Amino acid sequence: MLGKYRNAQRIASLIRKKKIRWTSFSQHSTKSSESGSPADVEKIRNIGILAHIDAGKTTTTERMLYYSGTTRHLGDVDDGDTVTDYMPQERDRGITITSAAVTFPWKNHRINLIDTPGHVDFTMEVERCLRVLDGAVTVLDASAGVEAQTLTVWDQANRHTIPRIGFLNKMDKPAANIDMCLSSIRDKLNTTPLLLQLPIVQSNILSGVVDLVSMETVTWHRSSKGVDDGSRLIHCPLSESQDTSLICQANDARTELVEQVADLDDEFADKMLSSPSFNPLHISSHDLMEAVRSITLHQRGLPLLCGSSLKNKGVQLLMDGVNDYLPSPLFNKDPLMEVYGKDLCVYAFKIIHDRQRGPLIFLRVYSGTLKPQSAIYNASRNCTERVSRLLYVMADSYQEVSNVPAGNIAIAVGLKQTVTGDTLVASKASYNIAKKKHSRQAPLLEPIKVPEPVFFCTIEPPSQAYQADLEKALGCLHREDPSLQVKTDDDTGQLILSGMGELHLDIVQDRIRKEYKIDVELGPLQISYRETITNTATESATLDKVIGDKHHVATVTVSVEPLDDYNGPVQVTTLTNDGKKGDEMHEAVTGGAHSACRQGPLLGFPVLGVAVTIDKYSVAPGTSPTMLAACASQATHNALQQACGNLLEPVMNMEITTSEERLQVVLGDVARRRGQVLAVDNRMKTKVITAATPLAEMMGYSTALRSLTSGTASCSLEFSNYQQMSFAEQDSVIRKLTGIS
Repeated sequence: MLGKYRNAQRIASLIRKKKIRWTSFSQHSTKSSESGSPADVEKIRNIGILAHIDAGKTTTTERMLYYSGTTRHLGDVDDGDTVTDYMPQERDRGITITSAAVTFPWKNHRINLIDTPGHVDFTMEVERCLRVLDGAVTVLDASAGVEAQTLTVWDQANRHTIPRIGFLNKMDKPAANIDMCLSSIRDKLNTTPLLLQLPIVQSNILSGVVDLVSMETVTWHRSSKGVDDGSRLIHCPLSESQDTSLICQANDARTELVEQVADLDDEFADKMLSSPSFNPLHISSHDLMEAVRSITLHQRGLPLLCGSSLKNKGVQLLMDGVNDYLPSPLFNKDPLMEVYGKDLCVYAFKIIHDRQRGPLIFLRVYSGTLKPQSAIYNASRNCTERVSRLLYVMADSYQEVSNVPAGNIAIAVGLKQTVTGDTLVASKASYNIAKKKHSRQAPLLEPIKVPEPVFFCTIEPPSQAYQADLEKALGCLHREDPSLQVKTDDDTGQLILSGMGELHLDIVQDRIRKEYKIDVELGPLQISYRETITNTATESATLDKVIGDKHHVATVTVSVEPLDDYNGPVQVTTLTNDGKKGDEMHEAVTGGAHSACRQGPLLGFPVLGVAVTIDKYSVAPGTSPTMLAACASQATHNALQQACGNLLEPVMNMEITTSEERLQVVLGDVARRRGQVLAVDNRMKTKVITAATPLAEMMGYSTALRSLTSGTASCSLEFSNYQQMSFAEQDSVIRKLTGIS
């Protein structure tokens, strides 16, 4: 009885804290949502919101929660009271840092939505969420079109073949320009935009849209004090409109839409051409909607809807678009699901640490049904774990459930060894059966690609007494965010923290101070360079050691040569060794070569763009593989030292938006920073500069740009590639990092 009372208190507290309705909890535990039948799964939408920073992702999510009846008030990013931006660091800065999952009902559908960050420093959050999504909404600022980070997340979605729809947000801004947005989508995203709505603008105010599929106007109810919360929509057939100009524009846009759809969908085109009296205006809305859905699912075009999330306009129609055009979990299943059939197969894609519950593992259930108090097999780590509890998630609020059927996203409590990217199945026996069916050796879902960090710095506790606590905190944060890397410097014994950018490391420091109560200090930020070679070289190494009663003798000859692509990974090949090559020794000698390439000959940075060939190796009887690996590592290191090393520096793609008056000043500053200007485009009354600039020249650039332009310019950066440095610049960096004057 006391437990029930405490649980009621907890839920009541969450309702007061987030203003979440009671119905939002009951929606998750309905009989239909837990049955797991195909009919139920067809009504599920696992989607994400992708966009450039400040395009309106979080605001759009807040409106979806409000209109679905999940929340009682309209959260605002500036007020710091949004549901999905719940971390103190997010509310202080007004940006999304970590992806947040929410679930809400909409017109007999269940939408599992993940709000992703827009800042490039947190691209790992986007990457791992895209791995488990079935569809996505790409939000664009209607006054800016496709921006730098939009390209990044678009490419990430392309890699995961995720169907998308678009939302032209901020249509209420005077600078909003649909034609510019359509042009930038064609040119930059390399896809065909399908405009499904025309905005209705009266007295410079967005009052409604024309739905080109149903050919009706949708306007928002206006109270005597202006536009209300946007919950009341007025649908009216376009034929009853008194504005003949609007009807003509809508007819022309409808005709263009039908022609675009016919070009992209052969079945729709055949159906139209077989009609005795083909007229684009007489095409049924059902046929057009089905064709647009087919185009979306096969990623041949991008349907576009219009609105303004901040002004409460168009979000309900966007939610309709999610139901109508984006796929359910039944579409385009992973081929691996065939080998598991109805057996359980789960993917771990995100981890957070809760002080009371411990590690919370975000899971996507691909097949079968996951139940609490069950033992499941982690196929990626060859261990068995026990699920103590299962929770549905609403940002930082949770509700316990009795099972999670296929197609859903939930949280598991109690998994101790599972990390991001692991595949979990019902049992080891189930895994072995799937292994026999599968053509590959290991039937595992594809792991998540972790980006390489470009910044690093030292991190120190206030005293030695906090060292163990700091290492534990960093271990938890690394488990949450694999793009955050921690290692110990062999020479100094200091902890080295590596991340994706200045903001990334600043957030980590703030979290350690607030969540773990350790007043850590970060050393100066340093650039994570890479190393390569410019010549070929061949070197040998011999190891002759007696350890205990065993005599180890090994000789390895290694050749190294530069690859054409010095951004490519190290390639290690082993030549035939007179038939004496065994699997264990082969793994040892190649592993030793890879190990040597983790620390280059110049400054100890990882090596890129090198082909390593093990020409020959020999071992005396009784020599261990570990000794052979050490010998191969020494030979590879010797060869790299003789091959004329060269530093590679990270280069960033930069997009700067500034006024025409400040253009020349900004261009001059970019040139001073060794930047290469790639393009200068017009965007209404502003100029957009696209450039490639070495990261070493961009430390604190945002602050410098604001000072240079009196706060009128903005910029965004994203990692592009590594480029070779001139010997003069390389010498300067070596002197700086080694302390040699």
